[in-house]
Order: sequence, then C-alpha cells, then structure tokens
Amino acid sequence: MHVHVLSSSMFPSSHDERWDARLWGALTVLCAVVFLDALDVSMVGVALPSIQADLGLSTSTLQWVVSGYVLGYGGLLLLGGRTADLLGRRRVFLVALAVFSVASLLGGLVDDGGLLIVARFIKGISAAFTAPAALSIITTTFAEGPARNRALSIFTACGASGFSLGLVLSGFLTELGWRWTFLSPVPVAIIALVAGLKLLPRHSGEERATGGHDLIGAATITGSMLLFVFAVVQAPEAGWGSVRTLASIAGAVALMALFIVTELRVKHPLVRLAILRSGPLVRANLGLVILFGSYVGFQFVAMQYFQNLLGWSALHTALAFLPAGLLVALTSTKMGDLADRFGTGLLITIGSFALAAGYAVFLNAGEHPALATMIIPGMLLLGVAFALSFPSLNIQATAGVADDEQGLASGLLNTSGQVGGALVLAIVAAVATSHGGVVTMPAIRSSFAVCAAIAILGLGIALTGLLAGRAKATDEDEAQDGDLKVLETI
Repeated sequence: MHVHVLSSSMFPSSHDERWDARLWGALTVLCAVVFLDALDVSMVGVALPSIQADLGLSTSTLQWVVSGYVLGYGGLLLLGGRTADLLGRRRVFLVALAVFSVASLLGGLVDDGGLLIVARFIKGISAAFTAPAALSIITTTFAEGPARNRALSIFTACGASGFSLGLVLSGFLTELGWRWTFLSPVPVAIIALVAGLKLLPRHSGEERATGGHDLIGAATITGSMLLFVFAVVQAPEAGWGSVRTLASIAGAVALMALFIVTELRVKHPLVRLAILRSGPLVRANLGLVILFGSYVGFQFVAMQYFQNLLGWSALHTALAFLPAGLLVALTSTKMGDLADRFGTGLLITIGSFALAAGYAVFLNAGEHPALATMIIPGMLLLGVAFALSFPSLNIQATAGVADDEQGLASGLLNTSGQVGGALVLAIVAAVATSHGGVVTMPAIRSSFAVCAAIAILGLGIALTGLLAGRAKATDEDEAQDGDLKVLETI
C-alpha cells in the first residue's frame, strides 16, 4: 500500500507502527489548533449570561455572539478547504492561525457588543481556513486505513474534547470574568503558531491541487453560504416570513444555482460535484449537520435553563457538562481501533441512538432537576454520542477521497457542521423565545423536544447507511464466492 507523506526527508512512513517525535509534534500542533477551534465554539456558551449582563445585550442580540462565529466559519469553509489545496496547506494553516490569535485578543478587550460580534466573526473566518487545512494535512500524511484512522481518532478526540471540556473550563474562567474566555486561548495559539513554523514542513509544489482558481465559483458559493447562514440566524428576530429573511434565502438559492452551473462548465471547478455521488460522504455530512447542529441548540437552551431559570452559577453550570466532557476526552482516541474492527456505520448508528436518548432525558426538565436521574445520565449519553459519532463521521467523510481533494472533503464536512449549528440554533432559539421573548420552562422543554426530534432523524439516516453498508458487503462477498467457483471450475 502506497503511503503519502508530507516530506519524505522529514517524516518517517506514517504506515510505521511507531511514529517519531517530529511526526507526533506535527500532529500535536494540528490537534492543539482544532482543540482551540472547538473550545472557542463552546467556551463562550457558559459566559453568555455574564456577557449579556455586562454589555446590556438582548437575548436575540446575544445569539449573534454565537452565530457571528458560525457565520464566518460556515460561510467560508468550502473556500478555506479549496484554498488549502491550491495555495499550500501549511501556508494557509499558519496565516489563519495568526489571524485567530489577533481576533481572540481583540474579543477579550472590546467593550461594545457589536465589536465583540465582529471579533467573533473574524475568528470564525480564521477557523474556516485552519480546520480544513489541518484535517487535509492529516489525511494526506497518513495512509488510508489503520494509520489514518488512528491519527483521525486522536485529531477528532481533541476537537470533541475541546468542545465538551470548553464548557467546563469556561465555568472556571467566567468566575474570574467573561473576558478570560476570550483571552486564555491567545498564548496557546501563539505557541502553536511558533511550533507549527518549526514542525510543519513546507509542501512541495507537487502536493498542491493542480488547475486554476475558480474565482466565480468561490464568489458564488461563499456568497450563498453567507446569505443562507445569515438568513437562518437572524430569522428568529426578523421573522421567518419577513422580507429580509425571504430575500436572503432567495439570494442564497440564486447564488447556489449559479454556482452549480459554473462548476459544471469551468475547466477547474472549486468543487467537483461528482464527489457528492459518494453515499457514505453525503451521509457523513448529514450526520454532522444533526450531531453538531442539535448540540449547539441544546447548549444554548441549557445555558438559559441552568443559569437564568434555575439560578445556577457559571461554575455550577460547567460542572453539569463535566460527565460528557470527561467521557469524550477519555474514550475518543480509541475510536479509530473500533472503526477498524466494527466499521463506521455501526458506531455512527449507536452514537445517533445515544444522542436522541440523551435529549429525551432532558424532556423531564423542571424547576428541581434530579442530578442522578436526569442531568448525569443525559450528559453521559450525549458524551457517548460524541465519542462514537464525531471521529467516525470524519473517517467516513474522507475515506476514498483523492489527496488533492482532501481539503474539499474536509471543507464540506466542516461546512455541514457549521450550517447545521446555525440552522438548528435559529430554530431552537425561536422556540425558546416564543413566549414574548421570555424564556420559560415550557419553552425550555419544547426546545429540548426539537433537539430530540432532529436527533431521531439522524438515527434514521444512520440506520440507512448501516443497511446500505451491509448490503454492499454482502454483494462483495457473493462476488468473491462467484469468482472462486469460476476458478474451481477452470
């Protein structure tokens, strides 16, 4: 089996059972950055009530502190992934990481809600370039199979752990002041930037995707994604039937249509549409829409529930999320081995069931939630869902994809997660504030029900993929048996 490496003179074969210190160092840099990206999504969650009180923001405006990041991230991920393929993954990764560091610093120093949202938007843009670049560096460094699955399980474990443990860390930092949730990633990002300059080798020209730059495709898909994400995140405030919302959605659809026409005609398309013929890739993208989207919505409502309705402190709220965070951190690195043994389809299906069950537990939310029968079991189920599904979805989405399209596949997957987050958050936020803009207990339970319903849809998609995978395996076995019979006859 051929092994793809970043630089044969600087890295040993990634197929080797033991990786040397330099390869581990490069993987650590990439994992640190995806940890920061995920941390930034979740860490602001616990701090939202403190930000709202300090800056005097309304609930609808407060949503933009989350959605501003999602808007930049989801709107530019496809462009970020393809840019990494064309201009060099190392270059794109390091420049975007530098921008992330500056934006993090600015976010912790501003005193205006609008400027805070702008800082979050810039951070989202930078993450739109670091995330696919980092993932495509890994998938072009490690040979498809056990080596890549092992690396991806470590990489995605760091992302899932950052997202889960960010809530816990945020609780401690918010007790000191919400600004620390923005400032604390800065030194880590700077260290990762310096280490990346030393440990990530320069790509050779042969490792970049060939062809020209599809500027029309880049402009239309980016504009379409930005308009769509903008439409869904501002819909709860403007109204789903408002002129602004409908015009934004219509504009997004028109730009998407123009993008598709462009990709079918240009010589070097930004997105080779044939990549979407892969059933596993499409199902992986839909799976991440549901996994990440439902959890972002759940997290937003849970913060309102724990802190505003129950009166819990930021630290108390963070500790409620600790079981899920610990479970993900302790088990996700083993998912590569499980994927090798049982296949991604089974792991995703079990994870989807755990996700729906976790949300269903919270349907019993009340003024006196039981720790032993609601909070801990619910959080553990959500932890199981992330530990099983997140690495498996990443493995499934990039399997069988050519090296020069790994950035594209990575960008598609991350875009799905961010668009799912924006869409579900908008829906859940609309349900949560449906009683005159005031978050009430019935609205909280209705919001959790929406998350559960979306998770059940994801379970259906996962079961479809599992059955399709088994049918394909059966057909391959029958074909092999047929070949053997022919050989025996000869």
